[in-house]
Amino acid sequence: MTTIVTDSDYARAEQLLTPYRARKVPGNALHPQWLSGGARFWYQVGNRYVTVDPHGAGRRDAFDHDALAAALTVASGHAVTGADLPISAVEITDADTVVFGAFGERWEWAGATLGPSGAPAPVPAEVPSPDGVWVAFRRDGNIWVRRSAGDEEFALTDDAEPHFDYGGLPGTTGLRSLFRLLGLPAPVVLHWSPDSSRILVQRIDQREVPELVLIESSPPDGGRPVEHRTRYSMPGEEPVAMMTWNVLDIADRTQVRQQTEPTPIMHNVALVYAWWSGQNAYFLQHSRDARSLELRRLDPATGAVTTLVSEVGRTRVDPTVLLGDPHMVRVLGTGEVLWWSQRDGWGHLYLYSADGAQVTQVTKGPWLVRSLLWVDEDARQVWFVANGLVDDDPYLRQVCRIGLDGNGFTRLTDDTLDHDAVAPPEGGYFVDRASSVRMPTRSVVRGPDGAVLVELEAPGTEALEQLGWRSPERFRATAADGTTPIFGLLWRPHDFDPQRRYPIIEHSYPGPQVYRAAPSFDAMHQGEPEAYAALGFAVVAIDGRGTAGRSKAFHDHSYGDLGNAGALDDHVAAIRQLGHRYPWLDTTRVGITGQSAGAFAAARAVLLYPDFYSVAVATSGNHDNGVNLAMWAEHYHGDVSADGRRAISNATLAENLRGKLLLIHGELDDNAHPYMTLRLADALIKADKDFDLIVIPGAEHALVGRQHYFLRRTWDYFVRHLHGSEPPAYRLAPLPLPTLGL
Repeated sequence: MTTIVTDSDYARAEQLLTPYRARKVPGNALHPQWLSGGARFWYQVGNRYVTVDPHGAGRRDAFDHDALAAALTVASGHAVTGADLPISAVEITDADTVVFGAFGERWEWAGATLGPSGAPAPVPAEVPSPDGVWVAFRRDGNIWVRRSAGDEEFALTDDAEPHFDYGGLPGTTGLRSLFRLLGLPAPVVLHWSPDSSRILVQRIDQREVPELVLIESSPPDGGRPVEHRTRYSMPGEEPVAMMTWNVLDIADRTQVRQQTEPTPIMHNVALVYAWWSGQNAYFLQHSRDARSLELRRLDPATGAVTTLVSEVGRTRVDPTVLLGDPHMVRVLGTGEVLWWSQRDGWGHLYLYSADGAQVTQVTKGPWLVRSLLWVDEDARQVWFVANGLVDDDPYLRQVCRIGLDGNGFTRLTDDTLDHDAVAPPEGGYFVDRASSVRMPTRSVVRGPDGAVLVELEAPGTEALEQLGWRSPERFRATAADGTTPIFGLLWRPHDFDPQRRYPIIEHSYPGPQVYRAAPSFDAMHQGEPEAYAALGFAVVAIDGRGTAGRSKAFHDHSYGDLGNAGALDDHVAAIRQLGHRYPWLDTTRVGITGQSAGAFAAARAVLLYPDFYSVAVATSGNHDNGVNLAMWAEHYHGDVSADGRRAISNATLAENLRGKLLLIHGELDDNAHPYMTLRLADALIKADKDFDLIVIPGAEHALVGRQHYFLRRTWDYFVRHLHGSEPPAYRLAPLPLPTLGL
């Protein structure tokens, strides 16, 4: 008998969404803020602030919260409590002075004294120098600096022109619609030298890049529709954004330009893969097709560029495991270079001699280095995080140490938890954040030998369990090739009864630049699958071949076959295996949903496997990658010929639709633009297929401010067409707007 999905089910599901879920597990997400020299740090947990001295006082409150609340109550005239301080933009100094914003003012708390702060509030799109003397910002595309204390300001460049300016983002991946929606200026990207005397900054030339035009149908003022234009390169088009690096001297007010030809910039990560080391600037340079990667040194006095390491591959040469991860390059004081590469089929570290003539493989084996923590040049050792050292799960991360000569490999963690570790730039210790799909993050400080120095946070799941939450099951299945092990997560529905049969929703994101079903407590998009479980569905998330985080061969399965969307045949195989394993899974009722590349996969699934997937909801989908941002197809598919582009378009499969399909897109999406969804809609109409379409006015790629609407419509769609009952009249509240860390 079909059960009824009620208002209370929707209310419970809503409370499992991010950020509501995060509030129920305070301390699960711990982000250290390093104090000067890295000897101490502070962090926020819930409404409390904590400082940590790993080698001294240990963990303690950063200040007396109750005393500050009493002082703020008197000074502001607003009643506040120490358990719920209404403060923001908090800065804690080496002297344990706390500067914060509250009630429209900037305050400073020093010991037992509260007063107005002379320090200005942080301003979005301004970058302070390391010594705090200067602030850098953009004005009309040029770079300016201003003294933090005083009115002096001046320009360091004066030759910017439209679409050829300094410190900005390429239009194709600039997220301008999102920043406009949030009322924030576009971010400034630049790199101060450690001594605060110079700035390394890019100049991007987009003058020849074709425009993408989006129409805002319903502007806030109620006037005529508004046209928004951005420079947007598509696969195979000759013009793309080109970039050069420049060094700006603060004292001399001079500019030194990179003395080599401009190079393509295909994604924002190129802007953060640049840094200062000693007196030189360094940057990673990808070719347009990403099949070559170089480490280059820029002489800040002359602009001369020297290539230190160069690597070429048949497919992408990735600088990291996941797109956007911190780079894993270290230039040592000796001139040697520690370099990460997949050249032996796994992601490992290599040490280049100063002249580049000798290369030593530092790590090796059927596993990969996931991130670098620090290098002790005197001891000639490196600390790092690795994937694949636990036989049962290649995605579990462990913390390790090894000598730069490749000897002395030591695992500093040795369990079956997932260890997400970070260290201060100077090293010496690391913050170990360990979790599993069942256990929230347990945070500790560990010394160089892995010994625990300070216990930090150990939250529980009691508040989630009161909502009916239960942890997902980590499962292993066999890929469609009959050989390769693949992994995923399975959520049982709330009020689970093994005698019943439950419809299945796959929550998809097939990469290929990431993996989806991590073995940690906070896997990507975890709140949404848990919400579907609260509505009475079994939910799965699967990492098929072609996604990141394992061997080079596993990742390259999607190269040249991006249309297979992270090996959809693997997903079908895994769900069928789960159905044999668990009779309560109804594999005759399978739906799929996802956003962005997950939406491409969702629509692809219902079109490519119409006998298996019967309902799909695809949100903000890149359904025609032939007109998507150029990087996506050129880096991850490789073939941008006419046939290659058709192979990664869902429109070519429109004739196959037999199930239910809901397409959702924001009209101002300048990432995966809405015309890709409309091209699929056009193909479905030409094929005379029934489908559903929601275009959300004023919304960008993430549908910020409108998530409650598209989520509720998605829930309704699955309840009606997969669960088989009529959805309730419940309405979700708007989700809080993101701060973007600004």
